[in-house]
Amino acid sequence: MLTKKQITFIINPISGTRDKRFIVRDIQKFLDCDKFDYNIEMTEYAGHACEISQREKDKGTDIVVAVGGDGTVNEVASELVNSNTALALIPCGSGDGLARHLQIPLNIKGAIETINLCNIESLDYATVCGRPFFVTCGMGFDAYVSYRFAEAKTRGVLTYLEQALTEWLRYKPETYTVEDANGTEKYKAFLITCANSSEYGNNAYIAPQASMNDGMLDVTIVEPFNAIEAPQLALQLFSKTLRPGNHVRMIRTNKLTVHREKEGVIHCDGDPIKAGKDLEFELIHHGIKMVTNPNAKPDRTNLFQNIMNFADELQTRSRIFAEKNSPINVINKLRGKYPRQTLHRIIFCGTLCPLSHKRQNAHFSLHFLCIKGHLKKHKAYCKKYKPYILKYKAHILK
Repeated sequence: MLTKKQITFIINPISGTRDKRFIVRDIQKFLDCDKFDYNIEMTEYAGHACEISQREKDKGTDIVVAVGGDGTVNEVASELVNSNTALALIPCGSGDGLARHLQIPLNIKGAIETINLCNIESLDYATVCGRPFFVTCGMGFDAYVSYRFAEAKTRGVLTYLEQALTEWLRYKPETYTVEDANGTEKYKAFLITCANSSEYGNNAYIAPQASMNDGMLDVTIVEPFNAIEAPQLALQLFSKTLRPGNHVRMIRTNKLTVHREKEGVIHCDGDPIKAGKDLEFELIHHGIKMVTNPNAKPDRTNLFQNIMNFADELQTRSRIFAEKNSPINVINKLRGKYPRQTLHRIIFCGTLCPLSHKRQNAHFSLHFLCIKGHLKKHKAYCKKYKPYILKYKAHILK
């Protein structure tokens, strides 16, 4: 007979916007009691989840389930790192970034059925100045909004968006110095986010390529942008197509130090906390055990991702074509086919003309004309394109 696993559910009754009254009933209804002996605990104050989680870890409980949002998950998981007690999730928060990243069902029945499968993996977590986080941690505009959101009387996506739109008009970007293994760089940034998983929550993908298995932090730096550019960045954020560009910088590293001009608030898994000027980030590889979804599907690209991938491919092909057909490369190819004297006559009797005069990186082509019977035309072309001919004359006559 198999020994039953010990499992404890820690429920935060005030997290998120969902009604928690029926969770106990659902646990009793859907949990596989042939596999588990369960215990249910309700949090009563801030930090209570940490105390319960610590106690359960010391008792040797096999699985501790965080029932709430990313803030509750952080409290519970912080006490379980580097131990044999696994973390499981029943997402009931406002954003549920970790559950969405791991593809844990957002409904209570589906989440409990995932727990019944008892698929446990070792995953990464990260720290900021020694404090663990599991989703994202950052500073700048998103931290400022998290601070305002925590003070709001209501929760939910609409409240968050309201706070974001209100504060965007008054927020001023700051200057940061970022140090990693590749050196030191200074940025004037709208926000800096260090991501262990791919999204903030609510399908806002701040680090689309982030993985909890690769031993790396994905750092996204968003530089100041104007009101016209804001909708494009928002579209990329919610369509999982955010990538390095005009206002976005991305770094992958396992250690990072950020220096800022003054102390202030940062967000840690969605919760605002006060922090100093110097912030040290570190990734701990496979430092926490979690119950994951064995039926999770590989990420499938959406329409916007397909469009962005096509645009990138088109840009790459265009650059390769331009390099291959540049005047210097064409001349070098001709040099291998014709004697120097013949090549000299071709250039001065032909034309070296741009296909597009307005583009900075214009494509060029050589047009060869027969000398006999077209002398006047040759002279006219030579006069018209004399600047181009003279530009490459020295290269031809080497």
